[in-house]
Amino acid sequence: MENKGNKTYDVVVIGAGNGGLTSAIRVLQGGYSCLLLEKHNLPGGFATSFKRGRFEFEASLHELNDFGSPEEPGDIRTLFRSLGVEEKIDWVRIPEAYHLITTDKEYDCEMPFGIEAFISKMEEYVPGSRPSMTAFFELCNEVRDAQTYSNSVNGNTDSAYMKEHFPNFIRAGSYSVNQVLESLKMPKRAQDILGAYWCYLGVDLDRMSFLHYGSMVIRYITRDAWMPKMRSHEISLAMDQRIRELGGDIWYQTEAEKILTDDNGKITGVQISGGEVISTHHVIANCSPHLVFGKMLEEKAVTEKMVRATNARTFAGRGFTLFLGLNKSAEELGIKSHNYFIYDTADSVKQYHLMEKVDTNHVQATVCLNNAWPECSPKGTCMMYFTTMFMSDDWGNVTETEYFKAKDRVAEDMIRVFERETGCKIRDAIEEISVASPTTYARYCGHPQGVIYGYETADWDSLMPRMMMMKEDAELMPGLRFAGGYAMRSSGYSSSYVSGDLSGRQTVGDLKKEVG
Repeated sequence: MENKGNKTYDVVVIGAGNGGLTSAIRVLQGGYSCLLLEKHNLPGGFATSFKRGRFEFEASLHELNDFGSPEEPGDIRTLFRSLGVEEKIDWVRIPEAYHLITTDKEYDCEMPFGIEAFISKMEEYVPGSRPSMTAFFELCNEVRDAQTYSNSVNGNTDSAYMKEHFPNFIRAGSYSVNQVLESLKMPKRAQDILGAYWCYLGVDLDRMSFLHYGSMVIRYITRDAWMPKMRSHEISLAMDQRIRELGGDIWYQTEAEKILTDDNGKITGVQISGGEVISTHHVIANCSPHLVFGKMLEEKAVTEKMVRATNARTFAGRGFTLFLGLNKSAEELGIKSHNYFIYDTADSVKQYHLMEKVDTNHVQATVCLNNAWPECSPKGTCMMYFTTMFMSDDWGNVTETEYFKAKDRVAEDMIRVFERETGCKIRDAIEEISVASPTTYARYCGHPQGVIYGYETADWDSLMPRMMMMKEDAELMPGLRFAGGYAMRSSGYSSSYVSGDLSGRQTVGDLKKEVG
């Protein structure tokens, strides 16, 4: 469909989050016209930053995994390179993998990047763990290679090829993280330390697919983690620039209200706020299927299959973040690590259930960006952000009259726990403070219940079933694909970029088939 400036586009992308930005670039690189609609005045969704006083806070990104160095790029750096945005961004390497602390005093462990370094450090903490850790990383390498192959063929894998080249990937496919680690005869303490990343996926390790977790861990440990010097918003702005370079259009402060269809259920356009209609036959939605099928798609086109498929899914973690600008340096305050995981217990099942209630959730994934990029805040200062998730909609039980008190209680608890467990006294150094609750996230991005992790990737809805169901999902509504945290690759920065890449390239394939 030729774009003649008459509000007709080959593809309309709804939402300028990570997945939407990536998919728009892929459509344009495929030679088709594309309009990106965003209701806010800036790109990025969660991938943004904001200022309070003399501090510019990162809104959500702790670290970008699978990135790698320019000389040995990971999949995400390679993706950014092919999108034409890598060199538009200044990157900084994160110094260590993570610092795990459990408040039951079982663990206080600092883990490095690099497979050999990681295994050796684990052997220090858990003597005798080396053989099982070595086997773990060998299996993870096969998982990564299998997923790279799947991505290269847009999910259209050849079963015979998979069986020949990735047999252990197939064998492990139906098992949880804990089941596989037990089968590797990994000591329990090594399992606990290795499991620290679980909150980044938001599913306990009894229910999380090993393939999902192994894929994430190998990408972190072998390719390091990186961060844009000017926060995640630097990525969003670079992608905005790239879309314009390729001739694409972006309309900010323009909300997509309706996806229009003809009597046969075929997409005919997108109606924006104000009633204007943009003609198109292809939409990529960087938002939740709950929103699309429940509100945006014309009622006549909504099928029972769409409703059942969407309502069968479970929302993942609802976000809560505390941002602190401190008038002392990290060194002065004794903050040594970039990335802390502070749990009550290393038992992910017990911890998950404690995170279902506001009053029992004391978990935090906490970052001090200055320990990766000292110049991210004025000299003699540092910035921290503390994030937790509620694994149910318990925040929805907070009344309007109790709202601000509840925010203060959770923020106070985060500070108290951090000070107690690290010995770093930060309270008296607080110069700026900001708090984002699930209500904040719901209002800012329109996500139901303030969800920041899309749909929970457990059991039948875990990563590999989603990848295997891409063809069936696309058939729910021909011409409509999803990108971002609610799509096939689940939530998280790297996953959202990959999902945008897949959806963009698949849509280009759809357009080519129509011409053919």
